[in-house]
Amino acid sequence: MKLFISAYSAEETVNKLLAGIEAENMRVVAHINGQANAAKIGKEVPADQILEIFRPDFAVRVWEACKPAGHDIPIRIHIYEEDEKVKVACRLPSEVFEPFKTPALDGIGQELDTIFNNILQHAMD
Repeated sequence: MKLFISAYSAEETVNKLLAGIEAENMRVVAHINGQANAAKIGKEVPADQILEIFRPDFAVRVWEACKPAGHDIPIRIHIYEEDEKVKVACRLPSEVFEPFKTPALDGIGQELDTIFNNILQHAMD
């Protein structure tokens, strides 16, 4: 798992990651905003957001390589506040796909690792 502390606020971190997703020609499948959802029930919680990211052409390749691996896409990036720090966590695609022991899927994972590392770099600068 890749885990780092962002030098930015949670919102700035999310915005930087969204810029990275666009720059890498990936797609946000879902954006789950935990603190906004908690506010709907009258609770205030520290930042907790998840970006689910993938792209249809990669999905087709994953399904062709190993249909059961479809369960593990899209790939998630978790942005959260803990101990007054904004943290970013992501299991890289090669880690997500490793348990399937499928060479074609391993290749896709490595290709996606480069893309996800580039996305994450946007929140590290």
